[in-house]
Amino acid sequence: MNSAAPPDQADSALSALSASSAPPVAAASTDPLPTLLGWVARHTTPAALDWLQQQINQIRQSDNDNTLFKALGMAARKLGKADLALSAQDLAQACLLRPGFDPSGWSVDLAARVALILASFNGNAAQFAARLDRLADSGEINELIALYSGFALYPLGPEIEPRAREAIRSSMRPIFDAMALCNPYPMQQFDQAAWNQMIVKTFFLDSPLWPVQGVVQRANPDLSRILIDLAHERWAAARPISPELWRCVALHPGPDGLAALQRVLDTGSEPEQLAVALALQASHDPACAPLQAQCAANGLSARASKQGWPQLMQHWAGWAD
Repeated sequence: MNSAAPPDQADSALSALSASSAPPVAAASTDPLPTLLGWVARHTTPAALDWLQQQINQIRQSDNDNTLFKALGMAARKLGKADLALSAQDLAQACLLRPGFDPSGWSVDLAARVALILASFNGNAAQFAARLDRLADSGEINELIALYSGFALYPLGPEIEPRAREAIRSSMRPIFDAMALCNPYPMQQFDQAAWNQMIVKTFFLDSPLWPVQGVVQRANPDLSRILIDLAHERWAAARPISPELWRCVALHPGPDGLAALQRVLDTGSEPEQLAVALALQASHDPACAPLQAQCAANGLSARASKQGWPQLMQHWAGWAD
C-alpha cells in the first residue's frame, strides 16, 4: 500500500489547493437524541442508561464544561464499547436525522459521547463552537473521534466549520477518518478548497476513498489536476498509487488525465487496470469514449462491473502485499 507522506510534505502539497464555494445543505429538524439513546439502550443495562440520561440532564442544566468532559471520559466504562449493530431499518432512520448520516460503524460509547455533546447545545452556535474547540484541545483520542463523527448531526452553521477543517488537517488518521469517512458533513458543507484538501489527504494518509460521501458529486477539474500531478510524482519516485485516485481523475480528465489513464491501462497492474475501467464507467466526458471502448473490448469493463470499490481495493491490497 502507499506509504504516508510526512505531515510537512502533505501540508505543503495541500497548501496549493485553490478556493471555491459549495452551497450548504440544510440540516434535518428531527432531534437525534431519542434515536441515539434508543440505539444505546439495546446494548447496555437500565442502570447504565439511567446514568447516561442523568448526565444529559445535568449537561443541559449547566454551562460548565466540566460536567460534559467528565461524562465523556466515563462513557466507555459506564456503557461499554459494543458495536451498535444497526439494522437496515435503523440506517434508514438515520438518514431521516440528516441525509447521508451513516452510523453503521458506530459503537455504543461513540453514540453516547455524541449524544452528550449534542445535549450541550443550548441554541447559541458561537458558544457551541467554542465548546467543541475546548474539547478538541483537551480530549483523548476516542473523545476526539466522537467529537468529529458528531458533525454528521450537529446543528449546521458557519461557527463550527473551522473546527471541522482542523480534522482534515490532522496527520492522525483516526481523527481524519472520523471527519472524512461515512460522514455527510464534508460533502454538504465544505467549499471546494476544503473538499479537495480532504480528498488529496486521503492518499497521503492511506485512508480509503470509497467510504467518502459525495466523491462523484463533488468531483472537479482542479482536484483532477492535483491528483494527476500526485500520480506523476509517485511514478517518478517509483512509489505505488492507490487505484482509487483514478476515480476522481476519470470524471474530469482533460488531456493529461486521459494520458495518465491510458498509461495505467497499458502498464498498470491488474487491480489498477480494473480500477481505471470501473472509474471510466462513471464518466460522462465524451473524451473518455475511446478508453471506455478499449476497456469494453479487452473485458476489463465486464470484470470491473462485478466488483465495487471496496472489493477492488481488497484485491489491490493483496496484490500490493
